[in-house]
Amino acid sequence: MDARRTLVGTCGYSYDEWRGTLYPEGLPKAEFLRRYSLSFPFVELDFSYYGMPRAASLAALAASSPPGFLFSLKAHKSLTHERGSDWRERATEFARAAGALAEAGRLAAILVQLPYSFKRGEAERRYLGALCDELSAFPLAVEFRNDQWQSEGVLAELDRRGAALVLVDRPDLPGLPPESTAVTGGWSYLRFHGRNAEAWWTGGATGRYDYLYSEEELEGIVPLIRSVEEKAELLLIAFNNHSKGRAVVNARMLAGMLEEAGAVG
Repeated sequence: MDARRTLVGTCGYSYDEWRGTLYPEGLPKAEFLRRYSLSFPFVELDFSYYGMPRAASLAALAASSPPGFLFSLKAHKSLTHERGSDWRERATEFARAAGALAEAGRLAAILVQLPYSFKRGEAERRYLGALCDELSAFPLAVEFRNDQWQSEGVLAELDRRGAALVLVDRPDLPGLPPESTAVTGGWSYLRFHGRNAEAWWTGGATGRYDYLYSEEELEGIVPLIRSVEEKAELLLIAFNNHSKGRAVVNARMLAGMLEEAGAVG
């Protein structure tokens, strides 16, 4: 390959249940990130969705990981799922924290993951544009959970802003975004959520992502990845099926498949 890169990692890393799969029994949790970084080149930080991140904490994570290791940072829920009248203040607070990773040269992306209820109406379009403006200092990746956003106009606007459309592997259910190889902003982000159709709407976060991809399933998506790589300078791939360490198993599996052909940086 040329300067293009494909990085495979997981959504989160600090799971006690990953002991025996990625972390040795008895390893202090303070050592989890260092051990994780021996296996993967980047990680998606999801704790920033549940609690507003702090610059000092993110700077400490950067300092405790090896040079070149990258982070993506999920936007806080006050900016996506629980928006209030003070969202601009919250965006400023979030940006202040994210700046610590950016200044260290460790920020790969800000992940703006929007809920299924965020439909493509005029108010929603204006809000998303304003949010992207507030976070424009950072590389943005936008994940839609509702297929109403699958339009050429939306792709063109993301591309104009240099923002990546997040591609998703998910159950084949009505209303969810279709499989896509669209690349916007010159780079891409692919998240594997599992294909647990029975629990997608009713199983909660744990049941929804409780899924282990088979080798055959991952081999089936390699052609899609190849197509995206042809158009993207950077492709981040994150496995969200963290239950029981399955994200680790599948990330290793896919990285091995891609590495055989020299596709993983």
